[in-house]
Order: sequence, then structure tokens, then C-alpha cells
Amino acid sequence: MRKTVTFYVDFISPYAWLAFDALPRALQGSACEVVYRPVLLGGVLRHHGNRGPAEIPPKRDWTYRHVLWLARGQGLALDLPARQPFNPLQLLLLAVATHPQGTPDAAACEALFRHIWEGGREPLEAARLEALEQRLSPVLDPRGPEARALLRAHTAEAIGLGVFGTPSFVVDGRVFWGADSLPMLRAYLDGDPWFNGPQWHDVGQVTYGLPVEPRN
Repeated sequence: MRKTVTFYVDFISPYAWLAFDALPRALQGSACEVVYRPVLLGGVLRHHGNRGPAEIPPKRDWTYRHVLWLARGQGLALDLPARQPFNPLQLLLLAVATHPQGTPDAAACEALFRHIWEGGREPLEAARLEALEQRLSPVLDPRGPEARALLRAHTAEAIGLGVFGTPSFVVDGRVFWGADSLPMLRAYLDGDPWFNGPQWHDVGQVTYGLPVEPRN
């Protein structure tokens, strides 16, 4: 049976750009459909009480070195934007506005990724945003309540499924996180029996050994 892989994506993540580029090769020959759902990564991280890697200075530096190295290996253009992190809300709303159900196609996603990750320019420069919006020809108002509602719904849906970061791929209710999870995702789609065994199902039974601090 043809499966649907839902790619929960925030274009602010360089790892999501790496994963987007690698995904067609990872899924080549697999009978599946990919659906793209933009989510607000900051909202996902806040829900789980987590901080983004760019908010921790040493991790920020490592992240940028790592993604530049990985992009080099993939032959992918990846230039650090003039400001990072930045608030990606305008770009996410534009993405959802390109489709009535808020699910942009691959071409729209690629345009958004390239807007951020090619050329090292300012992602939120007004003239660049205007040109990108004209190119994508949204069917909804990116500044209207419908686009905002769709983005909130996608983000809540992702959190409800257990998504804790981006890129995340969800198929049959199973979450695969990170660009490096693509071989694992492909194995699942190919019917690897490992995914029906205890090494997938029983990890949640491991006892947590530290005191649980109350969440504010």
C-alpha cells in the first residue's frame, strides 16, 4: 500500500535544507507520497522545554561548521544567512499560503530554502520577501488569519505526534528525526522487520534516572 511521509519543516533549520536535498535520493524507487507541513520550530521547542542549537553559542558555532561540512559532501549550496537565527514566521506563513490546506509543494519549499540558504543575504529584507511572494503566487493571504491558523494547526499536529525538532518525517505515526534518519526511514518503508521488534517499541520503558523538575 502506498504510504504517506509527512515532512514537518521549518525553513530556518539548515539540517532541514540538507534533508530536503537528500530526500529524493533516499526515497528513490519507493512507492510513497511526501507531504510538506511547515511548523514553527520555536513553538515546538518551547513545548518541550528545549533550546535551539543557535541559542547556545558553542553549539551554534559547531552547528554551522557541521552543516557547511555536510553540504560540501552533498554538493549542496549552503551559505550562512546574514542573520541567524531570525524569526521565520513571515516565510512560514508564505509557505502555508501557497496551498489551500497549507501544504506547499516541493517547488515552493525549495524556493524558500534557497531564499534563506543561498547567497548569504538577509532573509527578511523587504524587497527580497516581496519578490519571493510574487514568485510563489500564494492562494491565501500570507498576512491573514487563515494562514496563521493553518500554521498553528500544523505545529500543534506535529507536537501531538511527538515531533520535537525539524526536520522530522512521520509515517504510520512513527517519527524519524534529522537528516541522518533518512536511511532508517527508507528501511522502514522497505518493510524491515526490525521496526516491529522490541528495539523500536521498548525504548520508552527505560527508567528515567534523574529528578524530574517542574515545568514553569
